[in-house]
Order: sequence, then C-alpha cells, then structure tokens
Amino acid sequence: MTTIDTALAPPIRPGVTLAMVLAALGAALGGLLFGFDTAVISGATAALQARFALTDGALGFTVASALIGTVLGSLVAGAPSDRFGRKPMLLIVAVCYVVSSLGAGLAGDWYAFLAFRFLGGLAIGAASVVTPVYIAEVAPTHVRGRLVALNQLNIVFGILLAFLSNYAIARLAGPDVAWRWMFGIVAAPSLLFLVVTFLLPDSPRWLVVQRRDDEARQVMARLGFPDPDGEVVHMRVAAERDAGKAKPSLFQSAYSVPVTCAIAIAMFNQLSGINALLYYAPRIFQLGGAGADSALLQSVAVGGTNLVFTILALFLIDRYGRKPLLYVGSIATAAALILVGLQLESAHPNGVLVLGGLLGFIAAFAVSQGAVIWVFISEVFPSAVRGKGQALGSTTHWVMAAAITWAFPVFAAHVGGWVFAFFGAMMLLQFLWVWKVMPETNGVALEDMDFRRGH
Repeated sequence: MTTIDTALAPPIRPGVTLAMVLAALGAALGGLLFGFDTAVISGATAALQARFALTDGALGFTVASALIGTVLGSLVAGAPSDRFGRKPMLLIVAVCYVVSSLGAGLAGDWYAFLAFRFLGGLAIGAASVVTPVYIAEVAPTHVRGRLVALNQLNIVFGILLAFLSNYAIARLAGPDVAWRWMFGIVAAPSLLFLVVTFLLPDSPRWLVVQRRDDEARQVMARLGFPDPDGEVVHMRVAAERDAGKAKPSLFQSAYSVPVTCAIAIAMFNQLSGINALLYYAPRIFQLGGAGADSALLQSVAVGGTNLVFTILALFLIDRYGRKPLLYVGSIATAAALILVGLQLESAHPNGVLVLGGLLGFIAAFAVSQGAVIWVFISEVFPSAVRGKGQALGSTTHWVMAAAITWAFPVFAAHVGGWVFAFFGAMMLLQFLWVWKVMPETNGVALEDMDFRRGH
C-alpha cells in the first residue's frame, strides 16, 4: 500500500481519552460564559432603567447592545482564527470576557456601560465561532458530535447559572448595587476560562494546515490518539487537496453546499422562535392565563427542561446522527408550536396546554436543533475555510436572533398566537430541507468532509 493509499484510508478509531475530554471541556467554558453573559442582564433591567434614567426605547437598546456585538464578533472571528489559530482567539475571547464583566459592573455612566456590554457581545460572538471549531478539531470522529455538543450544554448551563446568580445576589445585596455584582460576578468564571485556555493544546488540524506537522503529532500524542503519524499523514493529504483545488476563499462554487447548509440551519434555528420563548417566556405564559408569579416559575421550568434535554442529546447525537434528530425535532416542535398558537387564539386558553406545548417545544428543540446546529456547522466545512464557515453560520444565527427578538412583540401584538403557527410552519419547512438537502456528517472524518460536496 502506498503512502497516499494509507492517507486516504480511515485513521485508526481512537478511544476517548481524559485529555480529549478535558480539552473539550476547557474550550467549552467559552460556551458557559456565552450563556452566562447573555442571560445575566435579565435580572438587572429595572435597576439599569432607574440608575441611568432610561426610556423604554433606551432600555431596549441597552439590552440589545451585547447582541449587536455578537453579530460583529461572529463576523470577524473566523479569518483570524484560520490565520493565527484557535487557541490565540480563545485567549482574546477570555480577556474580553474579563474586561467586559468588570467594566460593566463598575461603569459610571450609561455610555461606559454600553461600551463594555458591546465588548462582551464581541466575545460571545467570537466564542460561538471559535469554540465549536476547536472542539471539533481535537475530537475523534466517532464522538465529535458529543464533544462539540458539550459547548451547547455549557451554554444552557450558563443561562441557568445566570438566573441563579441573579436571584442570590438580589437577595443578598441592596437594589442600588445588586446590578453591579450581577455583571461583575461574571469575571470569576472568565478568569478561570483565561487560565484554562493557557493550558489547552493548539488544534492539530490547524497546525497541519500551517505545515507544522511535527507539532501536530506532539499534540495528538498528548491528547491520546493511538496513531498520530497516520492521522497527520491523513490530514496532510486533505490539506494539500484543499490547497490544490481552490484558494481559501469561502464564497466559491467548491464550497456552495456547506455555505448554503450553514446559512439554512442557522436561519431555521431562529425561525423556530426559540429566542422569543427565552426572552418573553413570562409574557407568553401570562397570555395563556398564568399569574405573574406563576409565569416566573413556569419560565424556570423552561430553563430546566432545556438543560435536561440538552444532556439527553449528548447521548443521541453520535449514536443516531444529525439528520434523525432534526427529523424528530422538526415534527415535534411544529406540533407543539401550533398547539400553543391555537390555544392563545382561543377565547379561553388552557394554561396547562400552553405550558405543555411550550415545554414540549423546548424539549424537542434542545434535543434536535439546539444540539445539532453548532456541531453541524463546525464540521461541514473543509479545514482550509472552517473558521470562516463557522463565522458565516454564527453571524447568520445572531442576525436572525436579533431580528426575531426585536420583531416578536410587534407581530405578537398584531397577529396574536398565529405567530407561533408561523414558527411551526417554519419547522415543517425545516423537515423538508433536512430530507432533501442536508448531508449527514455523522461518522465522516473532518478531512473527508470535502468528498460530500455536490452530493
């Protein structure tokens, strides 16, 4: 067998070592901060409005300032990630998290607060690009989905951690300073992420693309791959194939399938209405007949359901694949959303059915779209443009998140529960897209993903 034949053969199937898991968990701290920093402002809106004398419009812009940063952060993170490496970008993200959290907590005026929240948004957007790519590139093929999905699990856990932190601080600190502690406390896990990132190895696949094969072998040996030499040869052939076929520019015919798929799955993720539920859950439950206190408790149930079913997805995504999860999730989310829409449009909505529908939706979403999106985008692109591709998918996600979040109150006021029927229809459309267009990436080596273009 020639060298090329050996390179094109599948690498030896490695076991999952502790070093691999620790590298994935370390990078996934970026996901935890992603969730924590996104949700922490939910407990401080009233205090911010009072402290800075904000109108309702100014308050909305204040909440959205980080979201604007996420769009720009995801847009610009891909190219430097491909050029300078995944680990240096993770270090920059960690520093931005630390500075943003301390700055927001100590801000003396509204403009300073906006600037630091915007910086935090840049870090969130960049983390949504770099973290999944890094984990995908240090993971063995047969557990790549599970390890990348750790990032989504940490995002969900970070959201719950923010809610718990806000609740505890509100009980322990006075209203004038509680909001400062809510933002400032994010510096603690941010510092932990910074320290851990220094200990992470570089991505071996990125090292091969940079022609640093010896370093890549050392990293793979450190991570516990049983055949680092064979893996590097396999990566080298794939890197030369990519270099020979096309320049590393994302928008060309050679990459049309992964580009289209990344945009589509990111759009469908937000067209499910997930952000509408997470941001406006108490209001939705009140529309269903719940009292204010009951609505807050039901919102906690949404967060808990999200966490439980995200954990379940970790055990399913590599066993059954990406497409089967989306098949089931598309149908289940559509049914749940249509049920909610019909109930909210009825003269006497049944609060139990509204709660059941929304919990059913969040469960189906968590085990399908929530788990699959970042895994799929991180693995569908060839190594030469993976960072740029992840940036494209993340930017699409954040732009759609902003659009849906800002538009939902307006549409809900005009069409009522039918907005949920629209979300349900989008999930049925997603089912057709998954069936007819989306490739299955489960079990395909990252270096071989290119062979699926045009299929």
